[in-house]
Amino acid sequence: MPITEILERNAKDYGAEVSLVAVNPENSEKAGIPWREYELVETAPEFRYRREITWKEFDDQANRFANLLLSRGIGKGNKVAILLMNCIEWLPIYFGVLKSGAVVVPLNFRYASDEIEYCLKLAEVDVLVFGPEFVDRMNALAAEERLHLQGMFYVGSGSPDYAENYQESAAAMPADAPGIPLTDDDDAAIYFSSGTTGFPKAILHKHRSLVHSCKVEQNHHGQTHEDIFLCIPPLYHTGAKMHWFGSFLVGAKSVLLKGTKPEWILRTASEEHCSIVWLLVPWAQDILDAIESGEVKLEDYELGQWRLMHIGAQPVPPSLIKRWQKVFPGQAYDTNYGLSESIGPGCVHLGVENIHKVGAIGKAGYGWQVRIVDEHWKDVPKGQVGELAVKGDGVMTCYYNDPKATAEVLSDGWLYTGDMAQEDEDGFIYLVDRKKDVIISGGENLYPVQIEDYLRRHSSIKDVAVIGLPDHRLGEIAAAIVELKPGHYCTEADIMEFCKDLPRYKRPRRVIFDKVPRNPTGKIEKPRLREKYCGGRIVEKQIRG
Repeated sequence: MPITEILERNAKDYGAEVSLVAVNPENSEKAGIPWREYELVETAPEFRYRREITWKEFDDQANRFANLLLSRGIGKGNKVAILLMNCIEWLPIYFGVLKSGAVVVPLNFRYASDEIEYCLKLAEVDVLVFGPEFVDRMNALAAEERLHLQGMFYVGSGSPDYAENYQESAAAMPADAPGIPLTDDDDAAIYFSSGTTGFPKAILHKHRSLVHSCKVEQNHHGQTHEDIFLCIPPLYHTGAKMHWFGSFLVGAKSVLLKGTKPEWILRTASEEHCSIVWLLVPWAQDILDAIESGEVKLEDYELGQWRLMHIGAQPVPPSLIKRWQKVFPGQAYDTNYGLSESIGPGCVHLGVENIHKVGAIGKAGYGWQVRIVDEHWKDVPKGQVGELAVKGDGVMTCYYNDPKATAEVLSDGWLYTGDMAQEDEDGFIYLVDRKKDVIISGGENLYPVQIEDYLRRHSSIKDVAVIGLPDHRLGEIAAAIVELKPGHYCTEADIMEFCKDLPRYKRPRRVIFDKVPRNPTGKIEKPRLREKYCGGRIVEKQIRG
């Protein structure tokens, strides 16, 4: 069953019920108007505080965009990229692409212009849909004629002269289902991930993978039609969307919150009566800090309906969960492990009934198999460290246009994750370390080689190594170990100033001046640096997914 059939069923069974709510507290704050008053202010759609659509409107909008793409000659065999911040249009556009038979390609909204260009070319994208936050980046690419696309659609008021207005063009299309035949084996989506080099890989999934993710999430967290899911992370990320898939499967309402301030999260959960909330570690830390400092008062919010808090996308400190349970004793807690290559979270799952095992990532998820193997891909005994491998309907088809990289991680249906793990006597899996040196900071992957290559452009830097240091709020932060050229002088402030051309999330948070150790083959000895600066990288690592 292709995933589009779930949307059509929801539109039929729950057509008049609300499917999606988009809440944007930033707009009222920028306007200096209390949010309840701002809700009544007449503004362009993208500047409203709250917007909602029903399941029928969701399906109609998806159909209109599918018909628009088909009218422009875009369908099976084509790729359509989405570069949007979370908004009410995001998911109808996603499903419109799928209904046209094309492959949908979500893009990380943090990408700089050159990364956008790289990903568009790698995935062989034909059409790009983008929003107002990306106009400057698009202008730069368009001015240099670096975009070789069949079309572009702009989501917002007005449009650059090189793009078609999405709202106006889609509104002129019929809302009838396009009727493109789809099967489980049709290509559906390309998501981007990166190795330690920092160059994104294009991860291809079929409709079967997406539907499997719906079933896994709903099985793990028991979503019912009455639940309301609060989705905060960006929808380009498999984690956010695939957690939403559990609500999608049962036709439950979901709320898209733009912004992560503790007050906004708690207020939205209260006002929208959310029962399930997925958080990243920094947001949970911030909520607890705000409550404990008195900045936020729990009695101001109605949170009795909030039944489940779950976390993923980065290492989860057990101490955080113990702290959370003291503040929210009535809530269940859960965690999942996954990768974009395994269509997001859930291939390993702790389970709310296993709270006594906080620290583990869990056991094989619903419909998944797991192994821990040695360097020859042979199973290791319980208690020994090896590489985690997973198998199930959610495993990617391949790295698109990269057979060599595909062969390195896929064999006989098994996906070799690159994460080192061990199994305890009860069969629970614990992550030990990552095989690669990726730093996970606040849920975002940072790729040391990419940052190192940038820093080496500095005229005073002889050598540099980037490692992760433990951080209470973000899990890890990037630290640059900088070795200066003889006779050169440089300060930490100088390095930070030099890094201003990097995207903010990629900038090192700390600069340490020291020699960079290399082994006889020329490789940087990062374990030595971790031992020196963080006691062997003492970070409470429990999950990535």
